[in-house]
Amino acid sequence: MKQVIIKFGLLAGLMLVLLELSKYSLTTSDYFKEFLLIVCAFTLILFGMLLRNYISSKNSLLKSDKVIDEEKLALLNISKREYEVLINVAEGYSNNEIAEKLFVSENTVKTHVSNILAKLNVKRRTEAVKQAKDYGII
Repeated sequence: MKQVIIKFGLLAGLMLVLLELSKYSLTTSDYFKEFLLIVCAFTLILFGMLLRNYISSKNSLLKSDKVIDEEKLALLNISKREYEVLINVAEGYSNNEIAEKLFVSENTVKTHVSNILAKLNVKRRTEAVKQAKDYGII
């Protein structure tokens, strides 16, 4: 996030410098004015490209259309429902919230969580998320 702020801040500063130079160009030759116009155009294009990349990266993080690696899940013997519970655990939801979201009882979620913990050979939910990230399934 700091890198994005720094990039946009530098681009905004560059635009301000170019605007001030354009005021100066009114008293100088025409070639300098055209040069500044070209530099401003390229700076705006660069700014737009950075903004588009930033927005698209944010949108890709928000999308939950992650492709499930069926082979890894099969190797770990994790069912699709357990995988859904694991994703929700990784997002920080409680058992009650997961149950409401998946339209199952809280006891069912607890069962899925305990199955996941056993299959990943861990003792805590946070360890399960870390292990799943290490395996590359989330």
